[in-house]
Amino acid sequence: MKLKLITLLTLAIAIGGSAFAQNLTIPPKNYVDSVNLEQAPVRSTADFPLSDQANSKDWTKLEKYSDEFNATQLNEKRWYPNNPGWKGRQPTYFHGSNVSLENGNVVIRVNKHGDEQLPEGFTHSTGFIKSKTKFLYGYFEAEVQLMDAPWVSGFWMTNGSKDWWTEIDICENAPGLSYNRHDLNSNIHVFKTPKDKGDIKKHFSRAKKYYFPEELQADFHVWGLEWTPKYIRFYIDGILFREAENTHWHQPLEVNFNCESNKWFGALPDDKRLDGEYKVNYFRAWKQK
Repeated sequence: MKLKLITLLTLAIAIGGSAFAQNLTIPPKNYVDSVNLEQAPVRSTADFPLSDQANSKDWTKLEKYSDEFNATQLNEKRWYPNNPGWKGRQPTYFHGSNVSLENGNVVIRVNKHGDEQLPEGFTHSTGFIKSKTKFLYGYFEAEVQLMDAPWVSGFWMTNGSKDWWTEIDICENAPGLSYNRHDLNSNIHVFKTPKDKGDIKKHFSRAKKYYFPEELQADFHVWGLEWTPKYIRFYIDGILFREAENTHWHQPLEVNFNCESNKWFGALPDDKRLDGEYKVNYFRAWKQK
């Protein structure tokens, strides 16, 4: 019985590790600082990150992995149309019917699964796309409009392998709730690492919350991540709002866009608000020469 239990737990971690990770995404109570919108740069080219339009850091765009979503169907050479390893945090289930491409955007909706019976414990459904490529360092940028409904909208990177599991949450916000509309959340997690990468066995995270002067769900905004061996920098609309020393985030990570339930954000299904949409206009990736 003990051996069977250990086997089941190991399988759960290997397959459904993201579920455990997401159970630990508790937002901070207080703001660290506010974002100064007067610092926002003006975009002159899509060839370089919004925060570095002069390309002072010598970025090269990874065209093969970037996506403007100007198609009628998701490019499944680049993306999984759902999460192959995580069903979702109850009570919201990830279902491919909630993901579509419309007018140059990925659109993630709620409850488009029709009459299909959801697994036990799930009452609602939403969508998820995951990159088929893992990235190590670089600049990653997406222009998105967050869902104005009580689900968390996410743009994040993770890799939950057997011995090594880290995560960077670039955008993890629930502005569909009135008290979260100005909350700009980011987080970095370490769940475990191999001996040669620090031998971490107990999860830790470094969550930060900033005040954004505008309502985040009201329009499109550009989220950016500058990830190097030395530091991790977070941007919104080209404005640097957070920097962290890169002490443990040296694992190739996948890119995720999704909506999900999260009780700590207050993001639980509301049957009166099922018309929300999370839109992703583009995803772009760069590396330094």
